Formats: sequence, structure tokens, C-alpha cells
Amino acid sequence: MIELKDYKDFEDFSNNYKLDIPSDFNFAFDCVDDWAEREPDKTAMVWCDDDGNTARYSFADMKRRSDGAARFFLSLGIGEGDKVMLILRRHAHFWFAILGLMKIGAVAIPTTHHILASDIVYRANNAEAVCIVTTDDSQLLDAAAEASKESPSVKHLVRAGVHTPSPMPKACGEFLLFDEALQRFSEERSALRRTTKNEDMFLIYFTSGTTGMPKMVAYNHTYPLAHTITAKYWHHLHEGSLHLTLADTGWAKAAWGKLYGQWLCGAAVLVYEHEKLNAHRLLKVIEEQRVTSFCAPPTAYRVLLKANFANYDLSSLEYATSAGEPMSEELFEKFRSLTGLRIREAYGQSESVPIVMTPPYVEPVSGSIGLPNPLYDLRFLDENGEEVPAGSSGEMCIKCNPGDVGIFMGYYKNDALTAKAWSDGYYHTGDLAVRDENGFVWFIGRTDDIIKSAGFRIGPFEVESIVGQHPAVQECAVTGVPDPLRGQRVKASIILHDGYEPSDALAKEIRAFVKANAASYKTPRLIEFVTELPKTISGKVRRTELRKK
Repeated sequence: MIELKDYKDFEDFSNNYKLDIPSDFNFAFDCVDDWAEREPDKTAMVWCDDDGNTARYSFADMKRRSDGAARFFLSLGIGEGDKVMLILRRHAHFWFAILGLMKIGAVAIPTTHHILASDIVYRANNAEAVCIVTTDDSQLLDAAAEASKESPSVKHLVRAGVHTPSPMPKACGEFLLFDEALQRFSEERSALRRTTKNEDMFLIYFTSGTTGMPKMVAYNHTYPLAHTITAKYWHHLHEGSLHLTLADTGWAKAAWGKLYGQWLCGAAVLVYEHEKLNAHRLLKVIEEQRVTSFCAPPTAYRVLLKANFANYDLSSLEYATSAGEPMSEELFEKFRSLTGLRIREAYGQSESVPIVMTPPYVEPVSGSIGLPNPLYDLRFLDENGEEVPAGSSGEMCIKCNPGDVGIFMGYYKNDALTAKAWSDGYYHTGDLAVRDENGFVWFIGRTDDIIKSAGFRIGPFEVESIVGQHPAVQECAVTGVPDPLRGQRVKASIILHDGYEPSDALAKEIRAFVKANAASYKTPRLIEFVTELPKTISGKVRRTELRKK
């Protein structure tokens, strides 16, 4: 596979690391199938769940099943450029499906299972998805079937899983069975023809914004290669590693820690399917599976630290990393005192691989997200586009250079938003930070008001659009407020229509209304009734002022 050397220090790393991009790279063929040919029994993935079920998949398994998935999709008439939604939780089917789609040049749209029919309709119609693949969950099956009626581009519904849902969804008969198809098509020996080019789109993630509904982040086939940085030089993986990243396959964090860079490094991934994060179960999984590398948001670390670490054998753990939200010094030091491991932070977006990270060649600095990724020319700019000196806050922006990889192609079907993000020769992250005299970066906050709560990224507009549908609500502004466990909680500041009076009962009713019409993680935990909202001259709500209050 790819030769990835070690470095003696960060200066050596930043000055000498270079990523060579092969022509017409396709991760499924050039990584997964290559391992399957060279070391067919090499472990690619270990899967487990809360019920004690486990499964091991070699690279030969991954090749055979992804080939079967590719042939199945081709049999449905799905091919180059076609969009397919994958709502598959942390089930192994996700890996078979996304690799199969890669092989035929189709475009995968990983989607979180925390979703309603209305969310599926929005995503399917905007991406023009031709197929929805979902797991054997009654609610998800019903939601997908209901959404397909309002999504004219969707031609196929596919159910993945060997269990009969209970209760049985009304629409279950409308779904093709992915497992049966895999078994049938995996037995074929016809070779799959490689047709993709580096510049072809192969992946779309929906990500939240503050001035509109979720937008489509598009990537081309070179994106997986940039995650060698993620796996080797942040997660610090080697061929004997078993890496666990806590992430739903519907989020871009799964691409960071469950697939690309890990396999390019020859490491195995551990996939832990769970309903609700439980410290005892998670620590037991780390102990029993002999996890060597662990990555989770600070929220998960806070949950873990409620347990008694003395009850578990964590001697296999070599490395710990975190991203998604800033980590407190208290959390950093407590985990270090219990395990001897320093949590190494990183910063990136759905639109990128890690832009800033703490590699193994430097001593982590508590509170800092690390040092700039040597793949990029990272600058810190003020509102006028001028670089700020060390110690001053500025927007993190990447100077565009030929051959850059790992940054998204653009927002699919939104040229205006793409042009705004890629302007004046820079990619603008929309995030503020300070770089100190030693080069370490300190995150300040987002310029676009995204709320990060318990690992979820929530756009205020998404929540406001639901809250505003309640008959009592005249106007609403949603912000994030600090929370010791979740990082942030969703708060709604609401102006009521005449005839309605503030009360705990009304607040409870509005929360229930949102929960019934949106994914549960978007529900405001706090509701404040106000008589006015702070606004700019142009009429835009000043969320910064609301947060200060």
C-alpha cells in the first residue's frame, strides 16, 4: 500500500510531507481491492453492538461484498453520476454500499438516521437521488417510503438487514432486499470496469448553515487520499492498529475515522453500533476488542469520565484524539491522569479533512487545537482580507494552490454559495482563531453561528423554521448556549403573537411541537420568551448579542 514514513519532529514533518496523487485514483479499487489481492485475510473491520454480537470482515470480504453491491446497483440501472442516499446507521451494509457505489462511479449521500420523512424529501429532491437504501428499522422504512411519494427522482427503495422489523412497516413490501441481492450478486465473477476520473464527484454530505437549509458538500475521488494525514499523522495509526471513532455514518466524521485514511494506512477499524452512549459499555468494548486508537468529541469523553476507570483494562490504548468542539483543560488533565494519554485535538469541517491538528511529533498544548496541516497554506485574515499578526484573531482561510486535495469541490447546485466560500484566492472556513508565536492555533468560534451540541452540528435556521410554524410564535431566534456535558444546548428566544402569554406549559408545548416535526437533537432545550430581538439595520438578528445575554 502507500508508504507513510515517520518523522522526528513537526518541523521535519511540515517541511517534507508531500502527497503524491495517482492518476484516476479510485479508493475502492486502489486501496480495498489492492489489500484483498495482496493480503486477503487482513482484517479491515471489526463490528460489535450492545447485545454482544460481533463480526469480523477481511479485505477479501470487503471486495467480494462491494463487488456484489456494485453489480446490484448496476442491475437497477444506477450508474455514473447517479445519486444514492445511504441511511444505514453503523451497520456493515454502509461499507459494502459506499464501496460498491464508488466502483460504478455513482455518488453516495451518507445520511444520519436521526431524520424524518421531511428531511429525506428535502435531501432527495435537492440532490435528485434515484435510490434510498435504509436499514431494517421500522421508523426509517416508513419515513423513506413516505418521502419517496414526494420525491419524483427516487426510483428504488432498498432495505438492508436480515431482521424483520417490528412493528412491520406498511410499506415494507415496496423495498428491494439488499442482503438477498448481495448474496446473489457477490457470487458472480464478472469483472467491474473502472470508469472514474480523479475530478469526478463521488460523495455528497449535507451540512447545516445559518442563512438557509442544509447545503450539499461535494467531493471528488482524490478526497480519500488526503485522509492519510488524518489516520497516520493525527490518529497515529500503524498496520497493527485497531481504531475506533465514535460517529454515525451519516456525518462527515465517519469519513475521517471509519474508512479512508485508516485503510490506506493498513489499520483496521472498529465499528461500535449503539443506541445511547453508555460509559460502562463503551469502556468494556475498548477493553474486550483491544482498541489501540480512540477518537471522540469532548462530549463523549465527559460521559466516559463518569465511570471508574480502575474497573477496566485499557492497557491496549495507545492514542487518544478529539475533534468537533473545543476541549476544556479540566477534561484534558483528568483523562491524562487516568490513562497517561494526552488527548490530541484537531479542527476541520464537513468541507475538509483536518486543517489544524496535533500530530505525534509535538507535545499537546491544553486548549490548543494544534498546528496547521502541512498540506495547506493556512492564513488568518481580518474582515478586509489582510493577514493578522500572531496573537490576533482572524478567520482561518486556506490559500488556494494548484494540486490541493482534501477540500470540497463546492456546494453542489449552489454556485453563489460556492463563490462566497472560494473567493479572493482563498477558501474561507468561516471560523475565527488565534495563532500564537509558536504556531499553535486556538479556536475562538464560528462566524456563521452553527450550534455544536453533543456531536451534532445544527443550523439555527433549520430549528427556527420549525419553531416558527407553531401558531403561538411570531418570531424566533435560535442560538447555542454553553453546557458542561453537551458543549452547547439549543436555545430559542421567542416573540409570541398577541393573545398568547408566556408560561412553562407553552414552552413545553413548543418543544413537543418541534420534536414531532424535526430530528430530536434539534429540539430547543431552553426557551425564553422575549418582547424583541436584537437586530442589525438590515433586519438581521444579532445572535452574537443574544449569546452574550
